[in-house]
Amino acid sequence: MKKLVFLLVCLFSIQTMLWADNDKPIHVGQLPTKAQTLITTYFKNHKIALAKMESGLLNKSYDVIFTNGEKLEFNKSGDWTEVKCTKSEVPSAIVPEPIRTFLKNNYPDGKIIQIERKDKGYEVKLSTRWEITFDSKYQVVDIDD
Repeated sequence: MKKLVFLLVCLFSIQTMLWADNDKPIHVGQLPTKAQTLITTYFKNHKIALAKMESGLLNKSYDVIFTNGEKLEFNKSGDWTEVKCTKSEVPSAIVPEPIRTFLKNNYPDGKIIQIERKDKGYEVKLSTRWEITFDSKYQVVDIDD
């Protein structure tokens, strides 16, 4: 019985490892429509170096990397989950208005260089090295420098 359980655990582990890193390069036209729209609207002057689809056991996501090193991540629906613009700044139109207002009032010298949408809110990184976490109601829950 112990050997059978051990064998099943080994098989499950091997299968998990095979599925864990299933990245596949794709053409930009294979991205979800929302992702394509965001790219053509806010990043039309950027040259795409790589677009890829990441498949996991239960989810699918997309990454777009530009030649200048900036990066976009999307969920399976094409909604952005992370925008990283270390060479410029995140387009303000994609940042929720309450976050923009808070940052304008409290950190006027900081440019948003990265924003990440999580299940419980947003995490924003500024050019001034501040990292601010907002909950789903756009209330500040953490500030790090």
